[in-house]
Amino acid sequence: MAIAAAGGLLWQESAGAPLVAVVHRPRYDDWSLPKGKLKSGEHPLLGGYREVLEETGHRATVQHRLSSQQYRVPEGKKNVDWWVMRSNGGEFTPNHEIDQLRWLPLDEAARILTYDRDRGLLREFGEFGAPTSIVLLVRHGSAGDRIAWVGDDRLRPLDEVGEEQSQRLRRALPLWAPQRVLAADRLRCTQTVEPLAGHLDLPIETEVALSEEAYNADPDTAMRRIRNIAALGGASVVCSQGGAIPSIVAELADVHGVKLAEIKSKKGSTWALSFADGQLIAADYYRDFRSDGAA
Repeated sequence: MAIAAAGGLLWQESAGAPLVAVVHRPRYDDWSLPKGKLKSGEHPLLGGYREVLEETGHRATVQHRLSSQQYRVPEGKKNVDWWVMRSNGGEFTPNHEIDQLRWLPLDEAARILTYDRDRGLLREFGEFGAPTSIVLLVRHGSAGDRIAWVGDDRLRPLDEVGEEQSQRLRRALPLWAPQRVLAADRLRCTQTVEPLAGHLDLPIETEVALSEEAYNADPDTAMRRIRNIAALGGASVVCSQGGAIPSIVAELADVHGVKLAEIKSKKGSTWALSFADGQLIAADYYRDFRSDGAA
């Protein structure tokens, strides 16, 4: 079985330019980007965040995915998932695993890194840069069978599975440091983000333009709302429905030239849409943050 690991390209801004954290491992006498093996039952995103914090002492805000890596190590095959993470500050403490940390410009980091695969991640980051805003477009959690529900469908609540999905969102989405939480005017949408909003101490704003009925009736208004939310900057969580999300993602990707092999929208899933000054630069799909990490 392959070894599962995750890590982060951790950066901070200095004089208008990014500095990247590179770490030295005395056991291997190499310079690399912070990463480590996942714990049993740990989602790669949460594991990568934990490893960056443990190895660098810096808390971070997650941004977008970088390319995954697969390579051989003495123990067998290793799979590593990577994210761009912006430092929120911290203090590095040397230990037996990591004895040095350096903050370097991209070109200097490329020269000191031991492995070409890590230099590839630097090139990828340099090409796309960092987003100025992220829209976390969430499909509501499982809410039973629409046909079996008696009454106003707007009031159909989450079922037990949906409640579990909402708790996984509460644990994962704070890594993007959301500044606002919005939900379509459906009870299941509101319930999906209630645990998250409570954890963040944020109100849930009702977003009438982003239910699937509203989208189908007036897609232009819905797309305008998504762009306006992105223009607010920072990270925003928006909970919508399966009849709207794939079309929203597809249109944004098409307009901005982001190639997506497939556009999924499972219940409890999230699309992390990264924008740089209004331009979509990345669209990352997360099934529902189950521990197996499958997309």
